[in-house]
Amino acid sequence: MTVNEYQSLAMATLNTELDKKNILINGVMGLCGESGEAINIVKKHLAQGHELDREGLIKELGDIAWYLAETASALEINLDEVLAKNIEKLKKRYPEGFDTEKSIYRLET
Repeated sequence: MTVNEYQSLAMATLNTELDKKNILINGVMGLCGESGEAINIVKKHLAQGHELDREGLIKELGDIAWYLAETASALEINLDEVLAKNIEKLKKRYPEGFDTEKSIYRLET
């Protein structure tokens, strides 16, 4: 499955009662909420001695993907474009791959 196919399939479950503004708001709020659930799993593993709940974390990553697709859809762009723009930014930022010094002293890009 491609990311655009995922976006299309995932958006078949979008709440059709929401207008574009509320789709955007729901998407961004959902990204924040699901990211919080993901970090909670990692926190329990690192700080509370739990085994890493890989399956739970995978499910949360899926939820994050859904809200990413929703947010992109609200902007009327596809996930391929979102991911391509991110790679373009990363190549400019780290043309030779990640570098700690460049990370610390980089200009915002």
